[in-house]
Amino acid sequence: MNKTNLILLIISLAISFPLMASCGGSSKDDSTPTNPNVTVTTSPESLTTGSEAATLELIVKANADWAIRTDADWVTIRPSGGLKDTDTKVQVSVTANSGMDERSATLNIVSGGKTVKTVALTQGYVTKATPSEKSITVGKQESSTNFTISSNADWSLSSGADWLSITPLKGGKGDTQVEVKVKVNDTSKVREAAITLICGNDQTDIQVTQLDYEINAPEGYSLVWSDEFNSGSVPSSDWTIENWAPGHVNNELQTYTSKEIDGKRTLEVKDGYLYINCFKGNDGKVYSGRMNAKPNTGWLYGYFEARINLPKGKGTWPAFWMMPSNVDWSKNPWPYCGEIDIMEEVGANPNYVSSSLHTGNYNHTKGTQKTHEMYCAGAEGDFHVYSVEWTADEIITYVDGKVQLRATKASMGADHDSWPFHYAFYPILNLAWGGDWGGYKGVDENALPVSMIVDYVRIFQKK
Repeated sequence: MNKTNLILLIISLAISFPLMASCGGSSKDDSTPTNPNVTVTTSPESLTTGSEAATLELIVKANADWAIRTDADWVTIRPSGGLKDTDTKVQVSVTANSGMDERSATLNIVSGGKTVKTVALTQGYVTKATPSEKSITVGKQESSTNFTISSNADWSLSSGADWLSITPLKGGKGDTQVEVKVKVNDTSKVREAAITLICGNDQTDIQVTQLDYEINAPEGYSLVWSDEFNSGSVPSSDWTIENWAPGHVNNELQTYTSKEIDGKRTLEVKDGYLYINCFKGNDGKVYSGRMNAKPNTGWLYGYFEARINLPKGKGTWPAFWMMPSNVDWSKNPWPYCGEIDIMEEVGANPNYVSSSLHTGNYNHTKGTQKTHEMYCAGAEGDFHVYSVEWTADEIITYVDGKVQLRATKASMGADHDSWPFHYAFYPILNLAWGGDWGGYKGVDENALPVSMIVDYVRIFQKK
């Protein structure tokens, strides 16, 4: 046979062989070895690891050449195969499991194009229980309040305080509502306790504060969160402090900062009050404070109130207001996202406090915002209570219990551009200096330093 004929014969056999095999009516599937004599041993037979990123060792030996594969994108295998009759050390690397559940993968050892052995890989998870509240404040009288624990494993609660009780003390995977009951506080002082939540190696403390005076909830409402500013020297971790350069919004002149400037703080807690301090630094810049309560979660509907003493001076612009949580600004920018201004005042027009609502169709850039202003004698220099009651269909603001502004979905329109108040909002406290409104008559730096003083912020929701 000459060379040309030999080549043609080889090509003919290569083409015809798979056709012959397929015509044989074989019922074999991918799990059946091409060669029944292929055997594979692994040590260990299966792999298990914890939640952390790790590299595990698997020793593979087969009586034929082999490869190892997996579809799991969190698993990397090196090397990807080995030779016949050779002990091969395979490094199986996994990324950290940040999920709430165990996860598994299958490592397929393949020879001759068929899977001849599988190795199970299981990765554990971090046991974790997360309370919906890290701090709870209640009034003097006997009462109860609730919070929720979200967990992926069994958990337990404990507390050494004899003036409170907890139900239930244990729970498991999922969301569980916990009730905390407190006895009357007859000690004539604020008392505090920690509820310890344990889930596996994870431990979290929920701080419970019971005041030595009563908190009067509006009818039909109960207290869900408050800051009485009775402890510490700076705002608690429930608050997020802004750090903004001058002109960030509204052409305001101040620098918002969480840092000490010339040994002074823009935000400090002392003697049971929060002080938002606005002052001129040695560098000639004006510094002040702005803080947001639980901006990542906020609250959907409720009664929000604060007791505030406003500063004096042309250029001051204190505010107690609300913005929506977790806004996608590219899809829902201001003013379409909505804004609730519970209280604003400018020192250039002393003691006139106002409330406003801003939406896509109603906002100050169009001169269409829903707003109302009233004179409040002693707003500058004395404490007054500013509040808002927000439901699905209505928003009402108050000054010392008197209605300031009332707006309804029915009157403004139910579409999002008119009434975007259908998701969670969070409260904001700030003291601006100058800006479009605060400086509309100029500023008087001789008025500095000044402070906006806050006695408390309280949030109630319907029972």
